[in-house]
Amino acid sequence: MKFQGSQNYVATQDLMLAVNAAMTLKRPLLVKGEPGTGKTMLAEEVSQALGMPLLQWHIKSTTKAQQGLYEYDAVSRLRDSQLGDERVKDINNYIVKGVLWQAFTAEQPVALLIDEIDKADIEFPNDLLREIDRMEFYCYETREMIRAKNRPLVFITSNNEKELPDAFLRRCFFHYIKFPDADTMKKIVDVHFPTLKADLLTAAMKTFYDVRNLPGLKKKPSTSELLDWLKLLVAEDIPLEALQSADSKVSVPPLVGALLKNEQDVTLFEKLVFMNQRNR
Repeated sequence: MKFQGSQNYVATQDLMLAVNAAMTLKRPLLVKGEPGTGKTMLAEEVSQALGMPLLQWHIKSTTKAQQGLYEYDAVSRLRDSQLGDERVKDINNYIVKGVLWQAFTAEQPVALLIDEIDKADIEFPNDLLREIDRMEFYCYETREMIRAKNRPLVFITSNNEKELPDAFLRRCFFHYIKFPDADTMKKIVDVHFPTLKADLLTAAMKTFYDVRNLPGLKKKPSTSELLDWLKLLVAEDIPLEALQSADSKVSVPPLVGALLKNEQDVTLFEKLVFMNQRNR
């Protein structure tokens, strides 16, 4: 069973190799890259291509590793005991199974996405070392060892907001998704906009990469922002002439708010345009 890409996701050769290497080694695939380069979508497309159910665990700053295993709802049990509910006799009624428990006990192999792991506390990855390595954990409340029936295919994404511990990295296969070059980007756009006119795409791509390559940008526009921008250009029926200048000078593109997402970058770009116009 190998991943060979999908109709909805343009995977480069090295990315497909990374997915298949992680499956061969039976290790989690740690995927890094700029926001908007398709890290989360990779797990969705691989699971669909391989016919595996996908369980998703989206990490927040307040997320604890224990939540991925299980949580014991002691408050509900106390309330039910006060009300004389018969459910209190079985502690299993108050165990909330996390995504790891669900993945381990699934009857068929599943894909598990641990999304944006770097958002959590620095100890979060360390707290999952044993579970990810041995594919088992102990539930103290029910006094049972939960072991994986089938090893899940684990995807872990990171935006590099925090460094991950070496012990955790050692247990993963790592891949960095590079920002797509122009040819790869055209293939990505073709998947989402198969009927887009070639001349409009060429002009839009030139404008996009001009904006992206502007020195000093706080946040460079990503693939997802290019797709949003193209969607707006088509929806608003923006003419090709609005993206082109007769003398190839820099100009503010229409609907630039889809590409630049903070006032510093917009101001920087406007200054560049103003200076460019003065030099005409």
